[in-house]
Formats: sequence, structure tokens, C-alpha cells
Amino acid sequence: MRTILFALALSLAPFWPACAEDAGTINGPRIPVPAHDIERGEVITDADLVIQTIAPARMRPGVAMTEASISGHEARRLLRAGEPVRTDDVRMPILVAKGSTVTMLFSLPGISLTATGRAMTEGGMGETISVQNPVSFRQVSCVVTGPGEVRAVDASSVAIAANTP
Repeated sequence: MRTILFALALSLAPFWPACAEDAGTINGPRIPVPAHDIERGEVITDADLVIQTIAPARMRPGVAMTEASISGHEARRLLRAGEPVRTDDVRMPILVAKGSTVTMLFSLPGISLTATGRAMTEGGMGETISVQNPVSFRQVSCVVTGPGEVRAVDASSVAIAANTP
């Protein structure tokens, strides 16, 4: 009986890795992955993604688990088809380029002020960037609110803008 089991085990040995891999993918999480290679700088749409079951061994910390965490974002690097996408691999599309002129909005209850500035860093929607006042050369932390538009982060920014000539 042992001889028969041993012979059977030897005859099935080449198929064991495939069986183990299939078993892992059946029980793994279902996550969105690129349907095709996505180039760096390309904005990802729902059509670029497919839901796929991934083997737990291929899961890494920070993997995007929902389509919403990837769709509408820009690829920071080449994303390979079928490979899990980490949240660090994508970012909001750039709305403010480094060196571009932006409109800064400073607001407090009862007062709203706008000024132009020069972006010292690039950023996408909701990201914090540094903006330089071209008159005083002071830098202000701002949040990107749209193409070429930013909002000052704190009240001290309003004071800086108000003290400029």
C-alpha cells in the first residue's frame, strides 16, 4: 500500500505547485488591478482596471483595496497588468505645476482676500504645496483647490499676506 501511495505522490509531484497556487488565489482577496500596462503620468480610469483575486503571498502593505482609491489618480510609475497597485504608486493629477502663477485665497470669518503667487512645488487636488508671494518673497503653505487655485492653510498666512506692500 505504501508503495502505491509513494508512486502516486511521485507522479503528481510536478502538479503540486500549481495546485497550491490555485488554492491560494481562490481564497485570496479580490482587488482592482490594471487590465493593461499603465504608463507613468497616465490618469487611471475605471476602464483601465479589472477586479482580480490575488494570492495572499502577493499582497503587500499599502495595496489599494478599492477601485475608488485608484480610479481618477495619476500613475507615479509604470503599473504592470495584473499586479497589485499600492496607494503610494498613484497620486491625484497635477493641477498646479512648479513655478506656475497661482491665485491664493485667504479667508477668515468676515474677510476674504486673494493674491497671486508662484508655486514652489507641484500638487494635485487636496495636496499641500508651498507658494511664494512675489512681492515679499515669503512662502505660504496652501492646499490646492483647483487648476491654478490654492487656499491658505492657516490664519497666519492671512497675516503674512496683509503685511505685504
